[in-house]
Amino acid sequence: MDSPPPLRSFGRLKSRTIKPRQAALMTDLLPALRAPETDFHPQSLMPDAAEVWLEIGFGGGEHMAAQAARRRDVLVLGAEPFQNGVASTLRHIEEADLKNVRLHDGDVRDMLARMPDACLDRVFILFPDPWPKARHNKRRLVNEDLLAELARLMKPGAPLRFATDWADYADRTLERVLKTQDFSWPAQGPDDWRRPPLDHITTRYEQKGLGDCAPVFLDFVRT
Repeated sequence: MDSPPPLRSFGRLKSRTIKPRQAALMTDLLPALRAPETDFHPQSLMPDAAEVWLEIGFGGGEHMAAQAARRRDVLVLGAEPFQNGVASTLRHIEEADLKNVRLHDGDVRDMLARMPDACLDRVFILFPDPWPKARHNKRRLVNEDLLAELARLMKPGAPLRFATDWADYADRTLERVLKTQDFSWPAQGPDDWRRPPLDHITTRYEQKGLGDCAPVFLDFVRT
């Protein structure tokens, strides 16, 4: 039987030269933090973890590291194919002496496929690449396949946070998520998506305001 074609990640995998200190962390620290490359249960990576959280596309790692520092009793998984972002994240992890973070420096779909049903307590997807041109919309991270996989992996009642500063991406994501009927959207009014949630951590990328609207925060719940 032929093997399935390899997954394709759109966007840059590396840009500028990685700084020497960060390059050293890629060599010395990253191997110890990598998620397993075979089937695994997240809880096995930190048996005493109160919960397991996942951040898809953690960028430079500011948000993920800060959340992990706040909740050192939670295992935080992160996936990011952009190598400069991974290098930056390792610096944050080292500086905060975080023992509760595990990384996948590649396409998140690879890691998701290796995990069992109902193993995640929370998922973040914050400011993913918007691919704003209509002909590139199909490259967006949030699609029917990803949502089906998250529905499989998330426990009942687990929150899913999506944030973007592109209006069309927010509208289409809301439509797609609710269409699955696997998630509910408990928002009661505009403040629920216009104001950053109380536990949100603003990153430098978010502050740049590169989108076409103010940040939109959509907090869904796995039904």
